[in-house]
Parts: sequence; structure tokens; C-alpha cells
Amino acid sequence: MLPSRVFYGWWVTFGSGMVLFVAVGVGFYVLPLFLQPIQETHGWSTAVVSGATGLYFSMNGLAQLFIGPLVDRYDPRTFIVGGVILMGTSLALVGRINEPWQLFAVYTVMAVAFAMSANTPVSAILTRWWITRRARAMSVAFSFISLGGALFAPLGRSFLDSGGLELAAPLLGVIVIVIALPPALLVLSSSPGSMGLVADGESVAISAAELDSQQRVWTRHEVMATRAFWAILIGFMLVLLCQLGFLAHQIAFLQTRFSNSTAALAVSITALGSAGARLVVGGVADKLDKRLITVSLVVVQAIVVLLLQLNENLWFNMAMVLIFGFTMGNIFMMQSLLVGEIYGMQSFGTVYGMASSVGQVLSGGGPIAVGLMVDATGGYRTPFVLTGVLTLVAAAVISQARRPIMVHEQPGPLEGRSGIEGSTTSR
Repeated sequence: MLPSRVFYGWWVTFGSGMVLFVAVGVGFYVLPLFLQPIQETHGWSTAVVSGATGLYFSMNGLAQLFIGPLVDRYDPRTFIVGGVILMGTSLALVGRINEPWQLFAVYTVMAVAFAMSANTPVSAILTRWWITRRARAMSVAFSFISLGGALFAPLGRSFLDSGGLELAAPLLGVIVIVIALPPALLVLSSSPGSMGLVADGESVAISAAELDSQQRVWTRHEVMATRAFWAILIGFMLVLLCQLGFLAHQIAFLQTRFSNSTAALAVSITALGSAGARLVVGGVADKLDKRLITVSLVVVQAIVVLLLQLNENLWFNMAMVLIFGFTMGNIFMMQSLLVGEIYGMQSFGTVYGMASSVGQVLSGGGPIAVGLMVDATGGYRTPFVLTGVLTLVAAAVISQARRPIMVHEQPGPLEGRSGIEGSTTSR
């Protein structure tokens, strides 16, 4: 049904974008909106609700540890479809909770659903479809995340203002399923080889050396013996720890300075900044050193968080959250690009699952730590200053993520230039 004159990889890219648009737009950007309404509805402390938010991100990371290798072995679409349905259903239940344990239980299920439907399986599909234009394709798909945040943050706020959690949670759950399920079922394809096509399309030449690098099958032991893996794992764990800590409290922080609607608008500004900057970076990242791009983005993000503590002017604050958005979306994307560039397509799910899982499990402590420090100090200045400093440390660690020089390359069997036939990988 889709025009064949367009390389099908672009349809996969746009279909992936639609899944990310709603799965991450709701599962990532809307979640902080629930923090204050849950507190006000049930009278729970900041630490309790922040703890559930931290658990959400930690469980999402833990789930990726198991989902990553399965994505290499089986069809990623299966996980995406199941995750979309599970996310919509569990999200609807947020409006029905009455006890803290119920909040933690629902957030745990939703976290697993998020891992199944979002970054790991979608990035694995895109990594198989693209090699030389991978950054450009991922920037297009991941830009839908920011558009989702720009739409669903104010929409979620509107739902909450109209009917509270009892209205907002079920409506958002239905939206997730209605928007994400059709492209997951009807557009996505696990690999170009499964359709008789090749990565990047027939018109793009790929060197034999690059193909061999992309085809290499990595064992977990080999991956863990490289410095690049630990630099990616630790560096992104630190930056996500700080980033999630800031984002989970961004609205509450800005509400101490401005109105609720202005704080919600700031989230949309952050998301729009993320979308625009990601397209710019994606357009040039295929030709530049992805490691240095990542380090630069992380340093800018640290500076923004530190500067926010110095001035309460409305326009200055909006400018800072816009720049934060510039960095945030690209950092999220650059982790996938670094893993794909260094470790290739055959073992992407395994390596990415390992790196992102540990990072996200520990980074889930960001919202908890910020919440505890807010309760202890009575404000956001101290936790956000520490957040900025720790982000600078993350930049230094990521700078060590260089591609290892391998003595023996072990390329997998070539299927045309796609590198994958169907969706299985032989170990």
C-alpha cells in the first residue's frame, strides 16, 4: 500500500517515529505531570512519589537487559506490539490506585511495557535498516519523541485539570494503543533482508570493512572486555541519573517560580527544542566523530542546569529549558548511535541492552535522590548544582568511548548488504 519508489527503510523510519511519538511522548514526558496530582490526591510525600518514578526508570533499564538479547534473536515487532498494549492498559490503571504499593506495582508493569515498545527494539530495527545514513534516519525517528512530548505534556495537563488522574490516565492509555499499534502491526519490518532488500538501499555503496565491522557478532565477555563499553555504560548512567533527576522535578521546580501552566509550557519548549536540534545533529553526525558530539552535548547540558540556579527571570528560564531540550534529545539518540557504530548491527540489542539496562537501573535513583534532597534542604538549588557537576563528570567518562582495535574480526554471514536474514542471529 505504500509507494515503492521510496526506499522502504524510510517508511520503517517514519513508522518507528510514530511508535516513539506516543510511547515515549506519554511514557517519558507525561509521567512527571503525575507527580504533584498523585501527591495532592493521596497526601503522599515527595520521596514516596519520586521513589515510584525512580523505580519506573530503574525497572525499565532492568527489563532492557533481558529484552536486548531477545530482540537480536526474535522479531522486534513482537515486543513492540505487546509493549504498546501493556503500556496503554497499565497507564489507565494509574487513575485507579489508592495505596502506595499499587502505585509501585503499576509503575513496574508500565516500565516493562516501555522497555518492550520503545528505544531498544526500535533502535535495533533502525540499526539493521541503515548503516551509512543511520544518524540521519535515527534523528528523523527520534524527533517524533520530542513532538510527542510537545503535544502530550500540555494535553496531559489539560486532562488533569479537567478530571484529575481518573480522567487523564485512561484517556492517555487509549491514545497510546490507538496511535502506536497500527504502524507497529502494518508498517514496521524487522530487517531489510526479510523483504529482499539491503541496508541503505541499492544506490548507497558500503565498504567491505564497514560491512565486516557491522556484521561482527560480539559475545558478552568480549563486549565487557572493551573500554568503550564501560565508558558508554558509566558515562550515560551518570548523565541519565542527572537528566532524569532534573526532568522528573522540572515542573515542580518551575512551579516554585511560575504558574502551573507556565511550568507545563516549559516541558513543551524542552521537547520542541529536542526535536529541532536532533534533526540538525542527525544531519551531520554521520560525517563527524559521534563521541566528540556526545561529549559536547553533555557539557552544554551541565552548564544549563547550573545557570538555571542563578536567575529567576521568566525569559531566561525558558531559554535555558530550550537549550536543555537541544541537548537532551540528542544525548538520548547518541547512545544508540555510539553502540551501533562501535559494535554493529548483529549484536546491537545485546550490547545496547547491557549498557542501557545498568545505566537506567542506577539512573532511576536520580528522581529519588533529588526528591530526598528537596525534602532535606527545602529547595532545588543544592540538588541541581550537584546534578550539573555530576553531568560534567559524565562528559569526561564518555570521552573514552573509542572503537576498540580488534585482532580477530568475526563477521557474521552476509545476506546481500542487509547483514540479516529474517530476525535471527546465530551464535
